[in-house]
Amino acid sequence: MKILLVDGTIIGTKTGVILEKVKDYIEEINKEHTLEIIKLANYEHQFVDGRPFQQYNDDMKLLVSKFDQADGFIIATPIFQGSIPGVLKNTFDFLHPKSMRYKPVSIVANGGTYQHHLVIENQLKPILDYFRCLVTPNYVYTHSSHFDQNNIIVDEDVHNRLRELARVFVQYAEMSKTLSKEPIDTH
Repeated sequence: MKILLVDGTIIGTKTGVILEKVKDYIEEINKEHTLEIIKLANYEHQFVDGRPFQQYNDDMKLLVSKFDQADGFIIATPIFQGSIPGVLKNTFDFLHPKSMRYKPVSIVANGGTYQHHLVIENQLKPILDYFRCLVTPNYVYTHSSHFDQNNIIVDEDVHNRLRELARVFVQYAEMSKTLSKEPIDTH
């Protein structure tokens, strides 16, 4: 299975650090998955503005193609001003509603206050529900205090939660292999 690990910001490094750890933990559990980290910072973004898809730049077309071809996702996002970054939301806006349908998704996030974990529940999960993703129930939210001055995760509980997230994600990925991505025709 091809798993896309999405670093959903164009600034900062903590989100990428968390994503690298999740990648390591998934690889410890299952080496058969193809894992690719994509950093939104490496793409030239354009706003979704209603023009025909073919009129967008090659980076946006490539990004959409990567989402379409993936079998599962780890979405990593910082929380800025009580919200997900605009670049991540804009990326979701480019996707066809079936791009992520019935594909496993786990969420990791980081922020400067402990209350910002609610952004996952109030903003990110509804977006993923719209896509009908198989969202794992155990997202991991980290706080600045979980990192040292070099942005290394120093909190052992965070490591344990990331390991558990990886374990559950791999099980969801297995389950999704036999799940049809198309609705059943009842007529």
